[in-house]
This record gives sequence, structure tokens and C-alpha cells, in this order.
Amino acid sequence: MEQLKQVLMEAAREAGKIIHHYFDGTFSIENKDSINNLVTEVDKHSETKIIEVIKNYYPGHSIISEEVGELIQDSDYQWIIDPIDGTVNFAHGIPICCVSIGLKHKDELLLGAVYNPMMNELFFAEKGKGAFLNDRPIRVSDKKDFATACLVTGFPYKWPKTYEHPIKVFERFVLEGLPVRRLGSAAIDLCWVACGRFDGFWEYNLNSWDVAAGYLIVQEAGGRITNFDGNPYSVFDKETLATNGHIHEDMLQLIRNK
Repeated sequence: MEQLKQVLMEAAREAGKIIHHYFDGTFSIENKDSINNLVTEVDKHSETKIIEVIKNYYPGHSIISEEVGELIQDSDYQWIIDPIDGTVNFAHGIPICCVSIGLKHKDELLLGAVYNPMMNELFFAEKGKGAFLNDRPIRVSDKKDFATACLVTGFPYKWPKTYEHPIKVFERFVLEGLPVRRLGSAAIDLCWVACGRFDGFWEYNLNSWDVAAGYLIVQEAGGRITNFDGNPYSVFDKETLATNGHIHEDMLQLIRNK
């Protein structure tokens, strides 16, 4: 496990160096499936470096990453990578973006790291051993009064018509008088719940690379994470609710409008 942790940290830090080097500089930007779903050359450089580091130590491990997709091997280990979570922020010189890397063994997440090099914040968790920010232990908030909770959310670029529109759900929280922020990086949102800056986070239509590392970090910081039915969460779910635990049921009620 110690070597796996070292490889995770090396990959996150090396990718972080690339992101920091290019931040607020000049680089090419392309559109993916919509005009505001961006990918930059820096995403690709970061991803290449992460995969290079992992393959140097573990060439037989499987990988799922935002830009290259799945690199499947006959292995119980799978690395789940977002080379830049918050690409739109990065492309506009907003320093709320990060590298996110999770490691899964079979169905269990073992390790997670989220690194924002512009703010020099490295979040890390190991299954059963707690969560940390720059090597200092972190815990979720102890806020129990939902009326004074501070929340964060995000919105998808495309919305399936089978779901209630996220603006309607957002409106219910705002009408309660609750402060709700939108940072533009789900991985950072989750980590900021884990360290107590936010009391709760919800979002629809996230991908596994957006949440894998942050999911484990929230859990190991003492938080609760489920889907919108309140059922146990999988990183492949499309509904994500993460809280300090105390306000979880309150948030579920507003999300489900019950």
C-alpha cells in the first residue's frame, strides 16, 4: 500500500507542476460535446504525465481517465483520473481547479488525492486511515442547524429531459434563504465539504473521474455521501450528495421536494 500511495502522490504532484506552469498563460483550447465543455492542451499534458507515472510502476493496472477513456487491463486495480477538474476555470485563469486521482481495488476505493497547485492544497485519503490536507488531519463540519448551513453545487452542461431541471432544485435551496456557492470543480467541492468549509454539496450527472478521489476524502473525513434516494453511493452514480452527515436528511428532502 505504501508504494501505491507514493505513486499516487508522485502522479498528482507532477501533474500539478504542469498545471501551475501553464496557469494564466497561453495554451490551445478545444470544445468537446458542447461549446462550454472544454479541453485544453494542458489537460492532455497532465493526463499523459499521470499515466506515464502510473505505468512506470504498474504497467498492468487498468486506467479510466477523462480524455483517453478506459485503458483496460486484466487487473483488479483501476486508477480513475481527472487531469484537470475545473477546466473552464483553468481556461479563464480562475485558480479553482485541480488534479484528481483515485485508486480502486475491485469495488473498493483505496486511495484518493486532489491537488490544487495554485492554492498549494493537496487533499489525500486512504481507506480506513483518515483524510488530510497538506498532511494535516481534516474533519467535516459539526453544523447541525440546516438553516445556517453553507452549501455548494454545480450544474451540468447538458440536462436529460427525464430529470427535474437542476435550476428548480437550486431554487428550492435559495428560497430557504441558504447560501449556495458554485465553484466549478466537483472534486474541490467535495474536498471543501471534507475539511468543513462547506456543510453540504449536491450535483447531477458527474462522472467517476470527477468524484472518485473526493468521495473517499469525504468518507474518511467523517462525512456521508449517497445518491438522491439516500442509498449507498457508487462513483458511477449520476446523483451525488455529500454532507457532514448532520444535514443530510434535510438536503435529501429539498432535493426530492418532499
